[in-house]
Amino acid sequence: MSLSSYQRYLLPVLLLVFWQWSAALVNSAEYPTPVQVYNAFVFELLNEQMLSHLGITLWRVFLSFIISMVLGVIFGILMGRFPRLNELSDPLLILALNIPALVTILLCYLSIGLVETAAVTAVALNKIPTVVAMIREGARVVDNDLMDVAKVFRLSPTKRFFIVFLPQLYPYIMASARTGLSLIWKIVLVVELLGRSNGVGFKLHTMFQFFDIAGILAYTFAFVTVIFLLESLLFRPLDKVVSRGRA
Repeated sequence: MSLSSYQRYLLPVLLLVFWQWSAALVNSAEYPTPVQVYNAFVFELLNEQMLSHLGITLWRVFLSFIISMVLGVIFGILMGRFPRLNELSDPLLILALNIPALVTILLCYLSIGLVETAAVTAVALNKIPTVVAMIREGARVVDNDLMDVAKVFRLSPTKRFFIVFLPQLYPYIMASARTGLSLIWKIVLVVELLGRSNGVGFKLHTMFQFFDIAGILAYTFAFVTVIFLLESLLFRPLDKVVSRGRA
């Protein structure tokens, strides 16, 4: 292992040591040690169906992510390529970007009911405007000269879109996907806390009622670990594929 690899993990290890030392010094239930958090993690994993709650939350994240990315990319391209449509839709987009997530969640629950459809809809509605805004900027700067060359070589509209147009949007799509994932899973937890009877958000709410700080940190650690795995196993490999494709 190179020196740089050691340095990469030096700060987290030092923070962990400081946490253990300071928590042992304070000796309070309000400030659990890493060992106590680990014990809570093992207990929740073995006795309290942590994997089930994680799976339910990740399923909601997945559905909301797919819906928001598909609709956001479509509307973003349309607004970026058609100035008149963009001019008409821009006030609505600004409004959607500035509506608080909590308001959208409450309105969905009140209008649809405390059901799964309302939960997923609320999360997707909060993310779609952000995707639209990012994709719109990418569609605006697409190289029209390349599109003209594709027309000269008589490529079909479908091939022009997938071979010439869409690859120029890949960096914007990846950026919106990354920010989307970080935003969606946070909103999903709020949705679960307010109106669902399962999932990580529900468990956090239950632990909050019992003032179980170690349990809250244990679930936080588990969920953040899953997100890190998604980043390492999905987004970074996709980044490399996109970079090679553009090169």
